[in-house]
Amino acid sequence: MRILFMVQGEGRGHLTQAISLGQILRSAGHEIAAAMVGSSPGRNIPKFFDEQIMAPVFNVEAPNIIYNAQGGGMNVRKTIYTHVTSIPKYLKNLRKIHESVQKIQPDLIISFYETYGGLYNVLYRSKIPMVCIAHQYLLLHPRFVFPENSRFNQFLINLNSNSTSWLAAKKLALSFREIPSTNNIQVVPPLLRQEVTQLTPENGDFFLVYMTHHSLSQQIISWHQQHPEVRLNCFWDNPDVSDEFIVDETLTFHRINSEKYLHMLANCRALVTTAGFESVCEAMYLGKPVMMVPVPNHFEQECNAIDGVISGAGVMSKTFDLSVLLEYLPKHIDHSQKFRSWYQQGQKLFLHQIEALSAARKGYADFDKKAVILLKN
Repeated sequence: MRILFMVQGEGRGHLTQAISLGQILRSAGHEIAAAMVGSSPGRNIPKFFDEQIMAPVFNVEAPNIIYNAQGGGMNVRKTIYTHVTSIPKYLKNLRKIHESVQKIQPDLIISFYETYGGLYNVLYRSKIPMVCIAHQYLLLHPRFVFPENSRFNQFLINLNSNSTSWLAAKKLALSFREIPSTNNIQVVPPLLRQEVTQLTPENGDFFLVYMTHHSLSQQIISWHQQHPEVRLNCFWDNPDVSDEFIVDETLTFHRINSEKYLHMLANCRALVTTAGFESVCEAMYLGKPVMMVPVPNHFEQECNAIDGVISGAGVMSKTFDLSVLLEYLPKHIDHSQKFRSWYQQGQKLFLHQIEALSAARKGYADFDKKAVILLKN
């Protein structure tokens, strides 16, 4: 099959999921024809994606989350206002996507929670089947556990998840743990890059911190000033500093770098992260305890953190108060063996879901041809 990827560029998770699935599909003889990545002004797509996706990459400006300054979290009002006022631009970008799809002529489109995916299906009524893959689709599952008193936020996030997958042939929900599938939601293991599975974990003397936006760094610096004896290595996306920004002997900020990050993840004592699904999965695979800190006003990350705690990943905190992690560590139970067993079912499940769709499409095409021949006769 000739396959086109559509990937949300917000954060790192969807990008690494696309890389991982690309590795699985190519090993089975399929071709990744191109990858369209939804990007936003002022945020560059990490170099590792261009290097590892092994296909032409096209960037398209897409709706994205807007953050408050100084670690204030997601600015809901500004995010909504910007999206509404940018509708003409988004429609123009959808036209460019359609033109690219017509040139590429894929047999299948796989969307990694890209906002344009569902809109493209609705506006252009494409006959090319689309498979939508994301952890967010697990929130549509009746067994998912939400934060208390969150019905309105549940409605909003599930509305967004449904809109990204309008008219999709399948929704594959990535999950920390095995949960029975439903008629509409196929539950599948996480997608991890092969580089993660090849690492040999060691128990180091530092905490590794990963944040989705550099505005959150002030909380880390404040805690560090009170606990300078704890060694911290932090990864951020700050474009205004050098690749390695050394604050002092025990605090260093690193620009996002795939190889460097994975090496430190394998050798850290524990991971502190803003509750992104992919980062937690990598830590679980390597047996690293996780402190999950949802970005303020980011309901999806609150859900990720609760689900991660239920799955045995670690502990949840509302702020980057690493004292919470220090208190939790003696209680942590390593669930890496159980997680790896679930993960190892992934390659077979993904190929089954995707190739079954291709076979069904071929079957329908053959049926249509036979019907035309019968009618002519």
